[in-house]
Amino acid sequence: MPTHFISDLHLQDSRPDLTEIFFRYLRGPARDSEGLYILGDLFETWVGDDDDAPLAQDARGHLRELTATGVPCWFMHGNRDFLVGKTFSEATGVQVLDDPTVVNLYNQPTLLLHGDSLCTDDQPYQAIRSQLRSAVWQAQFLAQPLPARRAFAEAARAKSREHTAMAGEAIMDVTESAVCDVAQAHGIRRIIHGHTHRPAQHWHDATNGRVERWVIADWRDTGEVLLVSADGISRQVLR
Repeated sequence: MPTHFISDLHLQDSRPDLTEIFFRYLRGPARDSEGLYILGDLFETWVGDDDDAPLAQDARGHLRELTATGVPCWFMHGNRDFLVGKTFSEATGVQVLDDPTVVNLYNQPTLLLHGDSLCTDDQPYQAIRSQLRSAVWQAQFLAQPLPARRAFAEAARAKSREHTAMAGEAIMDVTESAVCDVAQAHGIRRIIHGHTHRPAQHWHDATNGRVERWVIADWRDTGEVLLVSADGISRQVLR
């Protein structure tokens, strides 16, 4: 059985169709995997593990059902759901991974990232990312009541959309130097990440050798899973 990778679902109330595709996936194909890696932005927003919104509760329940069958599941923070924490992990059985993390996939060391740390040309975003990932900022934010956190998240989404519309395509993508640097730092030849919404296979000439980089598809009109096995890497579309 292959190992599954998904990223950038951006689950939200306004897209119940994608939420249902995800839940059907967890009840079906995901159970025939060696394990499931969710590499960030599972949710459009996540304001804390105490979120009692129906979508948050349903997602926790479906993930718990998957892990209860014995299928391991891992989660890596994205730029939208970096506040997923210990309580979520305990409620779902999903293990939270550091970004980045190296895993051994069928005797091939592979570096997993969400991908936003590779977009180093987008300096305004990197500054905001550094602030939002700090323990002090997160503690102060989570101390606020849920309505205030939800209002902040909505305002942040609007600013993000404005920034995306104004930034150039190249700035929003990964930089060659960042990819080569992280590959060399971890001594790996294969990278898997999401974030950029540009699903493809890329090759990079790093100082430690030729590096293969796979970008996981985001979920728009349908879902897509990256399948990794001893025989290679492929994609599966979910409808």
